[in-house]
Amino acid sequence: MALDIRLVKLVNGDMVIGKWDLENRKIQDPAILQTVPTAQGEMQMMLLPYGYPFDNDIDGEISIDHVIYEYKSVPEELKTKYLEASSNLTISSASDLRNLENFGNGSGISDLLRK
Repeated sequence: MALDIRLVKLVNGDMVIGKWDLENRKIQDPAILQTVPTAQGEMQMMLLPYGYPFDNDIDGEISIDHVIYEYKSVPEELKTKYLEASSNLTISSASDLRNLENFGNGSGISDLLRK
């Protein structure tokens, strides 16, 4: 079963991404999205645990009753960054896997597995 990751705006104005649990009417493991200006005058997005600075892990839950707006789509890159942050795992793309062919001393990954 794929995780249902959604991006929402709460009634207090916070933009939150998390695992949508409709059965229990909650957003599990919420993370807050904040915009941060850069020195070049651009804006960057920062993903933090919703309970930051008191909680350093992405966990907890928020009732769906506090959602005022749900974004139609969540950019895949944002989903990937959220899943990496909430699971402490790095998610590889297909291009990363293709690069494994050049792994090692010029040999392919299949040669490494045979040893």
